[in-house]
Amino acid sequence: MGERIKKLKKIRIHREGTSELIYSAILIIAVCTGLWYALQAVSPLVCNIVVPLITAILVTAWLIALNFYRCPIRYFNGDSERTVVAPADGKIVVIEEVEENTFFHDKRLMISIFMSPWNVHANWFPVDGRVKLVEHHDGNYHKAWLPKASEENERADIVIETPEGEDILVRQIAGALARRIVTYAKPEEECYIDQHLGFIKLGSRVDVFLPVNAKVCVTMDQPTTGDQTVIAKLK
Repeated sequence: MGERIKKLKKIRIHREGTSELIYSAILIIAVCTGLWYALQAVSPLVCNIVVPLITAILVTAWLIALNFYRCPIRYFNGDSERTVVAPADGKIVVIEEVEENTFFHDKRLMISIFMSPWNVHANWFPVDGRVKLVEHHDGNYHKAWLPKASEENERADIVIETPEGEDILVRQIAGALARRIVTYAKPEEECYIDQHLGFIKLGSRVDVFLPVNAKVCVTMDQPTTGDQTVIAKLK
């Protein structure tokens, strides 16, 4: 019991969802209360059936939104030197060498994590270092797990220089449902594992572009935990 309470204390609601959850809760209360008074005057029997049903549906939807905006407090306990951690919760959908033609214009090792609507959608910095560049690109809203989503979907690119001088590209990608990418990273700021890089609403994806000689530490379809799962080691 004590362990469960301890875990609950480490979970909070992300700031991106605080106002939405509060306003939607007020709206649900207002709608259900107004509906009860309106139907009670017409037919108490119908009121006693319809109002609880609608209330249950609305509360269920609100709880799903609450689950979506979870923001667990996490700390990486390993050695962060030359370590690349998962920037998001989800599962590995791509591990391959690709031509990265936006910034590097050479071959890079791309590791992609797909986030379903049920995952935590906060994003973490995958490495310690300095933010060199932040760019937002408008685009389409293909399904996030499709290969073309990395280049054609709306996205935010963050280039980070590690203390060893390696450049890492993190790409937040909007999916078919996700229509809002929030990026907290700012150019020239120091960044660290354990810090939030941003937030993506609903199903989406995060790509990490690494030097081709990086050692991959994950496998295809492996579940990841943001800021905890080591996905690669830099040589």
